[in-house]
Amino acid sequence: MRWDNLSLVERPRDERTTLPLFEQGAVVRTFDTPEFRGITFFEVRARSIINRVPEASRMPFRWTINPYRGCSHACVYCFARNTHTYLDLDAGQDFDSKIVVKVNAAECLRRELAARTWSGEHIAMGTNVDPYQRAEGRYRLMPGILEALRDAANPFSILTKGSLILRDLPLLSACAAVTDVGTNVSVGSTQRELWRTVEPGTPSPQKRLEVCRRLTDAGVSCGVLMAPIIPFLSDGAQQLAETVRAIADAGAVHVSPIVLHLRPGAREWFMTWLREHHPDLVGRYDRLYRGGSYAPKAYQEQISATVHELARRFRVGRSGPRGARRVAARPRRSPEPQQLAMI
Repeated sequence: MRWDNLSLVERPRDERTTLPLFEQGAVVRTFDTPEFRGITFFEVRARSIINRVPEASRMPFRWTINPYRGCSHACVYCFARNTHTYLDLDAGQDFDSKIVVKVNAAECLRRELAARTWSGEHIAMGTNVDPYQRAEGRYRLMPGILEALRDAANPFSILTKGSLILRDLPLLSACAAVTDVGTNVSVGSTQRELWRTVEPGTPSPQKRLEVCRRLTDAGVSCGVLMAPIIPFLSDGAQQLAETVRAIADAGAVHVSPIVLHLRPGAREWFMTWLREHHPDLVGRYDRLYRGGSYAPKAYQEQISATVHELARRFRVGRSGPRGARRVAARPRRSPEPQQLAMI
């Protein structure tokens, strides 16, 4: 991607929609290129970059880094949508097109990793929005972040839907030589027609599985978060089998299935999409999710059992290249859906 001769426009302050960002001294930019048409960037200088995860969230990790807020992947189900309302932005179109960029992320990280109070715990990335979304091609925050983690030999993991992670493969390999590094790509289904409407800003599922293969072949083990599995659209027996077979063929070291969950903000945006594309399913969704954000536990357990049986059949985790870490088709007990954040 070339950035010479691009047109950059600094936007005036708009207190009606972005007051919290301007209170942080945000610089607002747009770039006149096809990749960023319709997207506004809010460049801020963060005070800190390592975030502690609240214990009440029941996440399987305690610390995260999120160099961006908002995500141009535009996934209609994204659980993080509601976080944009904290900035006086909406959880729908604004989340997809108004992206906050923490331009000093690497600088903050080096300072925090060097602090005497930091104990070198695992840090998860991609738990809120994707660090390898389209904006990363412009701002290049991740190389500095990875270099800081490498120099501190600090363990970390990355979850992504973006193929841009391959740009940083040499750095990831260098990190893996000095500390524990885990990578995962998110692929809920290999159906291209479904992908085009529910994840319109992402690389195709097939491209993401190619990323998995290339990471694992390079010695950076990569698993697949099979998420979200969307009720009545990607949960059929044949659909699940096709997806798990493709995951196995990609050399994934494990697969973790997660059924769609619909938290406030995401629920409203997803249901708007459903009424437009699958109006016949609206009543079924109202009944399935009438208990709250999550599908009934029995349904989740059925899907999980099916996927793990398919993983055994297709030998997920047992067909990777020589030297890749091999694991059982059913990895350690999968976290509950509320424990795992999806991009």
